[in-house]
Amino acid sequence: MTLIDRRNDTVAGGRYIALKNAYACQSHSTHSSHSSDRPDAWLDGPERRSLESITGMLDRIGCGYLILSREKKVIEWNAAAQSTLERQGEAADTAGELSAALRRLVANVPAHFLPGSLSWVVISGRSDRPAVLKEMDFTAPDGTCIVALLDRENRSSANPQTLQRMFGLTSAETHLALRLAQGDAPLEIARSWRLSRTTIRSQLASLFAKTETKRQAELVALLWRVSVLP
Repeated sequence: MTLIDRRNDTVAGGRYIALKNAYACQSHSTHSSHSSDRPDAWLDGPERRSLESITGMLDRIGCGYLILSREKKVIEWNAAAQSTLERQGEAADTAGELSAALRRLVANVPAHFLPGSLSWVVISGRSDRPAVLKEMDFTAPDGTCIVALLDRENRSSANPQTLQRMFGLTSAETHLALRLAQGDAPLEIARSWRLSRTTIRSQLASLFAKTETKRQAELVALLWRVSVLP
């Protein structure tokens, strides 16, 4: 895959997309992460909270992230980053292994992880080159940079309680919505739950009405967007 730039800047024969989103208004979320051997006070106060708002959002959508120091060494990461790199056949248990795995992942792609930046590495399969998308108008604190790992084969799920509060779904409708978001077909779901086709179709019709969608693809797209919410 190539790198694409909306500004048409050519980099080593490829191009990259410059995204214009800012995450300053993302809410804080408690999440599990790991850190390498470093002082606990490497970042504190408002800068730490700003960083956690970004990493918390990435956690919610099932996206891996690596925080790199100025020396391009991994100093913090989440479980999704480990899982993503392990699916690529990499050892990813320590900061050193993660740093080496990231270098190998982007070895054949023009990628420059600059201090203060947020970059997305989009992975489509073990045999394909990843795409690197650089996010503009973003500043990571303390000279660090964030590398988000987005595995296209890994689908995140929305919070069931959030779905129920937003759309007034029943428990059965919520479970159906989550199965649909994972790519399961309605008839397959009916067989696995030992329900009739009529029951599943009735629940699906109710989902369409409550979410104001008309087709299954439209509903799934909405569920993926909602997955960023806490």
